[in-house]
Amino acid sequence: MGENIIYKIYEWYISKDLEPSKMPKHVAIIMDGNRRYAKLQGNIDVVKGHEFGVDTLEKVLDWSIDLGIEIITAYAFSTENFNRAPHEVEGLMKLFVKNFKRLVNHEKIHKNEVKVQVVGRTELLPDDVKEAIAEAEKATEKYNKRFLNLAIGYDGRLEIIDSFKKIIKDVQDGKITIDDVNEELVSKNLYTGGLDDPNLIIRTSGEERLSGFLLWQSSYSELYFCETLWPELRKVDFLRAIRSYQERERRFGV
Repeated sequence: MGENIIYKIYEWYISKDLEPSKMPKHVAIIMDGNRRYAKLQGNIDVVKGHEFGVDTLEKVLDWSIDLGIEIITAYAFSTENFNRAPHEVEGLMKLFVKNFKRLVNHEKIHKNEVKVQVVGRTELLPDDVKEAIAEAEKATEKYNKRFLNLAIGYDGRLEIIDSFKKIIKDVQDGKITIDDVNEELVSKNLYTGGLDDPNLIIRTSGEERLSGFLLWQSSYSELYFCETLWPELRKVDFLRAIRSYQERERRFGV
């Protein structure tokens, strides 16, 4: 009880110094630590660790809405994750189906006009996952106030390759010429085309690398690494990341 009061006071202390005018528009998150969390909880089923991770993402979305952050992009499942144990992959796919279906009629999603989008090679996913994703995207497609992007079946290098393939096809079809190819065109053809690049990228669990996440888009992103495992992320941890971002002098270049 006493610890909760201390954290509430600390949350207030950090929040009061945050400047709305310096709030990042787009925060991207590498949600790392679900498996380690499951192990530390007495070796509970690894899928249970991912379930706790879903709960954390919902909290982060709530905090972001309260802070005025418009875009959240979360790294949920890479193409390499297909190589994990079948039990874990199957469990994750079931979680995706369950939670995308929940988003279709999710009160907070519709109240706050959050557009849900999946970025990645969705063709690699099972049919039931693709169908659940399509339902969630369809239910929120008219919103443009806030965005929740979930990177599933994602790989940053493949994203750039896929962008180049689209551009090459357009050149071959005579829609554009080689001289039309520039940074803006490449960005437009990425999975995240049309969205601002992330201002801040947060990675949990103490690892300090991007792991192929938003390689093109992260050129000038501020990076923040914290030791907390993703399922254990508290609001104070998130606020610290935002405070760190606001304290930095952003430079575009060397």
